[in-house]
Order: sequence, then structure tokens, then C-alpha cells
Amino acid sequence: MSTAPPAPPIAFDPLPYQERLDARALDAIDLVVIHCTELPDLAMARRFGEEVLYETSLTGNSGHFYIDRDGSVHQYVALDRIAHHVRGHNTRAVGIELVNRGRYPDWLAASHQAMDEAYTPAQIDALIALLRWLEVELPSLRTIAGHEDLDTTQVRATDDPDVLVRRKRDPGPLFPWDRVMAAVGLVRVP
Repeated sequence: MSTAPPAPPIAFDPLPYQERLDARALDAIDLVVIHCTELPDLAMARRFGEEVLYETSLTGNSGHFYIDRDGSVHQYVALDRIAHHVRGHNTRAVGIELVNRGRYPDWLAASHQAMDEAYTPAQIDALIALLRWLEVELPSLRTIAGHEDLDTTQVRATDDPDVLVRRKRDPGPLFPWDRVMAAVGLVRVP
């Protein structure tokens, strides 16, 4: 009989508005969404996560987990709360953010769509450990997707309104999908 993988070290530091996020049953979670922060560091990602964007609920946008470049895992939202991280899928999804510059600071500029920062080996090792643990903790968990797989919206580029760019491109072309998928039992949502 195989034993469940141990939980990776997780620093739990809930967002100030976590209790105002809608609650959910853990068995409602069947999807993990992989994101990149598209910000320079974890501190800035935390500040963005703390911003209140929704006046009716006094909450903002955030993933559940953040993985820094050194592989440290930080949890900002409990799994039994619905975090705002991907349109149309939040009620059933866990959001995992990898610290990475992405297209920062010109996210929607047509002239700046390259995502050329590689993820660190420590980040990917931590991600795999977290995913394996989540597979045991959340028996309904079956699928995984990138943010770019689920949000394909195009918007006018900030530097050229005649050009359309993808609103979301994360985790981006340098994310090692093959390595991650070989290490977990989840099915990728195309």
C-alpha cells in the first residue's frame, strides 16, 4: 500500500479579506489552474492580492497558493474559500501562482508580449509536490489547466489599438507542461 505524499511546507498567510470570500465544499473542487504572477516578486504579488477590487464583497483577485522562485509555498486563501483568479471557473478551481515577471510591466502592449523568464527548478519541484498533495487532499481533483487555456479573451493593445493581444498568456511558453504532467495524475484541459 502506497502512502500519501507529505504536505509540502506551506506558509499560511491569509489575505485580510479571506473570510469575505464565498465558502465552498472541498468536494466541489475538480480543477487546478496554473498562473504566473506577471510581477517582479512575491511582495508585489501580495500587494496586488490585497487590493480590494469588488465593492460589493470588498474582496480582490488572488490565487490560493503562490510559489516563489526559491520554491517556498505561500497560501493566501484557504481551499474552502473561492478565490478570484480565473473567469468562469473560480467555484471549482484552485489557483496556483508562480512568481514570474511574465510581460510585466507592459502586460497588454503589442510590443511586449514575450514571456522569456524561465521558471526555476525549485518552483517546479515545489509545484509538483503541491499538486501531488492536493490530489490526495481533494479526491474530486481531476483536471489541470493554464490560465491561458481558460481565458482566451483578446483585448486592444495598450500601445496600438488596432492590434489585439491575449488578455492572459500565463503560465506561458516556458512552463514545463511535459515534466509536470508526467509527475501527477491529473488530466490537462485543452
